[in-house]
Amino acid sequence: MDQTYNFREYARYTALSVVGMLALSCYILADTFFVSKSLGTEGLAALNIAIPVYNFIHGTGLMLGMGGATRFSICRSRGAHREADEMFTNTLYMAAGFSVLFAALGLFFSGELAALLGADEEIFAMSRTYMQVLLLFSPAFILNDIFVCYVRNDGNPQLSMAATAGGSFSNIVLDYVFMFPLGMGIFGAVLATGLAPVIGIAIMSPHWLKASKGFHAVRTGLSAAHVRNNLALGFPSLLAQLSSGIVIIVFNAIILRLTGNTGVAAYGVVANLSLVIAAVYTGIAQGIQPLVSREYGKGNKKAQRSFLTWALYSMAVLSVLLYAGIFLEADPIARIFNSENDLRLQEIAVPGLKLYFTAILFMGYNVILSTYFTSVEKVIPAHVVSLLRGLLLIVPAAFVMAGLWGMTGVWLAFPVTEGITAVLGFWMDARRR
Repeated sequence: MDQTYNFREYARYTALSVVGMLALSCYILADTFFVSKSLGTEGLAALNIAIPVYNFIHGTGLMLGMGGATRFSICRSRGAHREADEMFTNTLYMAAGFSVLFAALGLFFSGELAALLGADEEIFAMSRTYMQVLLLFSPAFILNDIFVCYVRNDGNPQLSMAATAGGSFSNIVLDYVFMFPLGMGIFGAVLATGLAPVIGIAIMSPHWLKASKGFHAVRTGLSAAHVRNNLALGFPSLLAQLSSGIVIIVFNAIILRLTGNTGVAAYGVVANLSLVIAAVYTGIAQGIQPLVSREYGKGNKKAQRSFLTWALYSMAVLSVLLYAGIFLEADPIARIFNSENDLRLQEIAVPGLKLYFTAILFMGYNVILSTYFTSVEKVIPAHVVSLLRGLLLIVPAAFVMAGLWGMTGVWLAFPVTEGITAVLGFWMDARRR
């Protein structure tokens, strides 16, 4: 395939995917901004306690969407259209199962979940409300993630981007309307967030309703082989989101002990900016996934590596620019979410931003490499990278480094984890080649 055409295709897919993922990250970022303005430090702390629930729901949707759509793309490139349709149908079956599970948690266990994640008496009611409504809207979140992945892999990245951008814009508008003119508080924030994926699905409906689309629901049972393929290929996407949720849970517990709710609110500023930066890298990774999977299905190794190389160069340039912006503008960034001008919150958040985001170059490399491994069905390396950064390193690093250096150790645990994972990921990629 012509290299010039290859690069144009890469630029189109990744640019649209990055815009879409940035819009998706604004679901929570918009809530954070409006909650901080309306409900202050306590509202911000309550929201940060509840964010891991969003990570779990969104991670499940991405796992099913990325796993199913990756296999769908490989099957289509090999001419196995019936298998591709069966993969899509089985993805919908699994979406229904997870939706029932999350909705049941929301109906019956939201209070217990809020307490488990560390909500104290001051913020318990707000955290519980936010979690409960998120969980009840889980079918919309999961289906939206699935359709975004399938529509993009079906050759329509413009529509998948438009859906995520449209949903995010509606969330911003509804956040303002529900929280200020209508005075609905934390319920208004989460209701706006829950309606956003519904709007996204509606925007994509012209594609997935037309008969000429590449994926169709067909008469087939739940296949163990398709379920296994979906979960194996999609698990790194789930772990990427789970890692964010787990980091937030662990850091919240440590910071509550060190600095109380003000520290948790300060970490909320860092965590929400991290969601946005992760969205940039996830956008690049998901942009190359359909292209890499297609070339993998055709056996074109040179094109696969070209897409990965361009993705890593793009990520490196963006990382330098992003960190420079964060380092130079840390104080004004923290003030955006500090509506009460809490001096203590500012004192914690500003150095936190500068230290925590020294990780972003390693973070971007790990996200892209894990998705690349998934795209070429190298499941074990993908799982290793995801597990190291999401579970195996970050939790012990946070506790040990916080014990040694307090809040400075908390902030540095993330870059240390991402750096070690990046070194091991580079070694696995070099060894595999």
